[in-house]
Amino acid sequence: MNYPFELGPIRPVDESDSLLIRTTRNCPWNRCEFCVNYEGERFSIRSVEEILRDIDKAADYFNSHPFTRCFLQDGDSLIMRTADLLVILNHLKKRFPTLQTISSYGRAWSINRKSPEELQEICSAGLNLLYCGMESGSDAVLKLMNKGVTSKEIISAGQHAKQAGMSLSEFVISGLGGTLHWRDHATSTALALNAINPDKIRVLTIGVKEGSGLEKKLIAGEYTLQTEKNIIEEQKLMLENLDGITSHYANHHGVDLLIEARGKLPEHKDRLISIMDRFLNLPEDDTLNFILGRRLGIYTCLDDLSDIKRYQTVQTQFTKIGCKTREDLETLFHSLRAKVV
Repeated sequence: MNYPFELGPIRPVDESDSLLIRTTRNCPWNRCEFCVNYEGERFSIRSVEEILRDIDKAADYFNSHPFTRCFLQDGDSLIMRTADLLVILNHLKKRFPTLQTISSYGRAWSINRKSPEELQEICSAGLNLLYCGMESGSDAVLKLMNKGVTSKEIISAGQHAKQAGMSLSEFVISGLGGTLHWRDHATSTALALNAINPDKIRVLTIGVKEGSGLEKKLIAGEYTLQTEKNIIEEQKLMLENLDGITSHYANHHGVDLLIEARGKLPEHKDRLISIMDRFLNLPEDDTLNFILGRRLGIYTCLDDLSDIKRYQTVQTQFTKIGCKTREDLETLFHSLRAKVV
């Protein structure tokens, strides 16, 4: 669909029905080894005048549609000058008075460079939810992935945003540490999340994208992928080490194997772990059947294994695929993960 205003390429899953307003183009860092979202693109901050015009165009186009949520694209609106961001937020609330939540991606570096007073002003003006790509709380993994921040900086940024009154959604990537760092990735990430107590923890699963720096590391033997089962073992270990927080926890993306693992901490912690255990304790044939069924979109949750028709459909796919070894299967599973947008 062609809109009379500019749109960026991505937005969080939770913002599927939101008004989208582009404040920046691409990502100011754009060096993470696992990411290809802005490959070859230069970062720029749009002028206040451009953004205000787009807000007006969006208001005219949607003709008083009662949006309650707005997401500011692209990779980091907080990098803008605070005064400029306040002008934009005030105009946005004026033209869309029904808005209750305005959100943006926010890098730890950008959050930390704002004073507490600036963050409070920004929150009071309407930008009250930040999506932050923690990815890992392990300094070894952050360095391997060239995130450009340390776990200490990630924790500081999260705490500052919450102290300013903002809601915080932290993204974690299961499997990011590979076979070498998976335990440290799980436990250190849990420690960082415990220190922040974000409103939401959103888990994604690694899929090495074609053309990414991580793919080069994989080919060079500098990074080794975990099995699907080990990735769930890792996530279980992280869950076990989450303590003293009240976050909503969710596997919420199509790339996640156990999409049913979602709930409120601490009250649903045991149930979340039991979902991991249920998968980890499946007979081998059922384990492989479920993984392929999820990766092909045939299954949604573990209970679907009891659907005989779907189970046989997956078994038929195994025959067609013809993988001879477990290694071949894991390669297949990963290739299917990597294709998920």
